[in-house]
Amino acid sequence: MTALDLIDRKIVAQLMRDATQSVAQIADQVGLSSTPCWKRIRRLESDGVIERRVALASPQALGLGVCAVVILRAPDHSAEWRERLGAVVAAIPEIMEVWRVAGENDYLLRIAVADMAAFDQLCQRLAGEVPIREITSHLAIERVKFTTAFPVDTIRR
Repeated sequence: MTALDLIDRKIVAQLMRDATQSVAQIADQVGLSSTPCWKRIRRLESDGVIERRVALASPQALGLGVCAVVILRAPDHSAEWRERLGAVVAAIPEIMEVWRVAGENDYLLRIAVADMAAFDQLCQRLAGEVPIREITSHLAIERVKFTTAFPVDTIRR
């Protein structure tokens, strides 16, 4: 992958802010005409800089009133255990993100479910399908900040 220049970074920042903008609107924001802007967007997509464009939905509007962060400690660190965990979490759509982390814990999961009964069922399913040394849950009370946009330098060349 080639290094991103200032225009590329501005395009990516605009798309992360609002992917529904037309190419003409993005081009105007970054100082290009539409065709060169469109070509850059296509290149950024083919290079994997822009992975995909999605709509962000309200979890509450979708009936997902409980957001939790679950921390897992693995019983071992074998490839087999990691593969099993990966297969199990891939099959549970309520598990929104899974991060392998450094430190005293091994994995961090972000979960969105309808209610506490659904959360309990999910935790029981997870623990029933993959051995877990320890599981700790943190339930979100209020979302103070949320963004999907990475901090991109759109000033320096």
